[in-house]
Amino acid sequence: MRSRTASVPRVAGVAAALLGLLLSFLSLSTPAQAAPTGFRVENGRLLEASGNDFVMRGVNHAHTWYPGETQSLADVKALGANTVRVVLSDGHRWTKNSAQDVAGVIAQCKANRLICVLEVHDTTGYGEEAAAGTLDHAADYWIGLKDVLTGQEDYVIINVGNEPWGNTNPAGWTDPTIAAVKKLRDAGFAHTIMVDAPNWGQDWQGVMRDNAKSVYDADPTGNLIFSIHMYSVYDTGQEITDYLNAFVNAKLPILIGEFGGPADQYGDPDEDTMMAVAQQLRLGYLAWSWSGNTDPILDLAIEFDRNRLSSWGQRVFNGANGIAATSEEATVYSSGGDTTPPTAPGTPTASEVTSSSVKLAWAAATDATGVTGYDVVRVSGATETAATTTTGTSATVTGLAPSTSHTFAVYARDAAGNRSPRSATVTVTTSPGGSPSACGVGYRVTSSWPGGFQGEVTLRNTGTSAINGWTLRWTFPDSQRITNLWGGTATQSGSEVSVAAASYTATIPAAGSVTLGFTASRGTANPSPTAFTLNGAACSVS
Repeated sequence: MRSRTASVPRVAGVAAALLGLLLSFLSLSTPAQAAPTGFRVENGRLLEASGNDFVMRGVNHAHTWYPGETQSLADVKALGANTVRVVLSDGHRWTKNSAQDVAGVIAQCKANRLICVLEVHDTTGYGEEAAAGTLDHAADYWIGLKDVLTGQEDYVIINVGNEPWGNTNPAGWTDPTIAAVKKLRDAGFAHTIMVDAPNWGQDWQGVMRDNAKSVYDADPTGNLIFSIHMYSVYDTGQEITDYLNAFVNAKLPILIGEFGGPADQYGDPDEDTMMAVAQQLRLGYLAWSWSGNTDPILDLAIEFDRNRLSSWGQRVFNGANGIAATSEEATVYSSGGDTTPPTAPGTPTASEVTSSSVKLAWAAATDATGVTGYDVVRVSGATETAATTTTGTSATVTGLAPSTSHTFAVYARDAAGNRSPRSATVTVTTSPGGSPSACGVGYRVTSSWPGGFQGEVTLRNTGTSAINGWTLRWTFPDSQRITNLWGGTATQSGSEVSVAAASYTATIPAAGSVTLGFTASRGTANPSPTAFTLNGAACSVS
């Protein structure tokens, strides 16, 4: 399978094409709604049958290429997601997913208390990709699954076809999209239908934006949501903000159905703004993708292992405006079902203590339906910070500061998302040393707003041996105060900041670097720190 960005060209003048997005919309009205059956759209918002405003927070999972990775949905749920977008095939380009298989996927979503967005991938890049199928063929596939899908309107959203037009004559997207929606409605589907944009999903020529009103009005139920895919085309905050606000201001429902963060040959997407604006506007986002990409830079989990999140995975799940901090489970799962949490795990014991790591082990929790995982947290007074997750009863925590006391505890989780009481704590003191080394630090403000800003710290190993475990310290020269940080665990006392490495940033090879991102509050001025120390050793600043 190819990388998700491999066929998405970087087009000159994208910024100009996306400026003035708001000007193209007139005052819009909402068509009459049919009686709700499960999810529905009202006044530009996606609602559950209960009337709850539902904001998707989740990931894409390539089920059709990796049908054996059945643990993935439980793992995605364990990391906090409320939605998964599942890749299927209608048989035009890849092996067709049978009705039995799709029913199994839906059952897994429901067992893991996830909302299931099902999409046909064979349409990707139609008009430019010779192997791509049509939206009409995809609609026929959904109609063939009607017996499986009927009655699942509370749990399933139908994404007709993935990125159903390339960059060749993208204006041709509108009529087939309308026809596919009408075909499904004529067949009796009451589900919320999702439609993807042309230009390989990125709509850099504004075709979906400019024709969204006509497509929406063509759905007699008004139960339709638009999906934009944001990759390298969206590399500035202005592009992202303008595009999403164009739909919001027009009261047309929109979500980020796919997005990437790692830089590639086409550019460097601004995922921080995507996630921040989605949270500000209460819009859904679904990151690409859980695992198995041809280009592994886009894998959130390495080799489908939720205990080995990549830096991209850590950003999506645990960073600012990430899934763990912003996801809310669908209320359809709170009415009945398993609401009993597991028992508390046993008190953890510590072994193999080094200057930067410790191994913890504990007695298993019990649960009527089975424990699916454990969350290890660091405890400091009334504050907890995530340390690591595991499906077993032991874990190694890395990235600790040397000669420092650390307190840990453990929670258990079950398949229904219930979390146990916290275990008793264990306190350990890391040994002296660590790996102080020659270092360099780059500090920059990436964006700012009244009273706050987002910053980035690049920590470089300028020595000849790897750094294994580190603590970076600096002093803010004004009233800045960190509100969220990813890439490490931050503590702040007055103006003094200390950041301990996260497990995935703890090792910095010789001549290598890691990057930390954070948001912070500020006063009128925002001067930069002038000095940094790594494990007590001064770093050069650039």
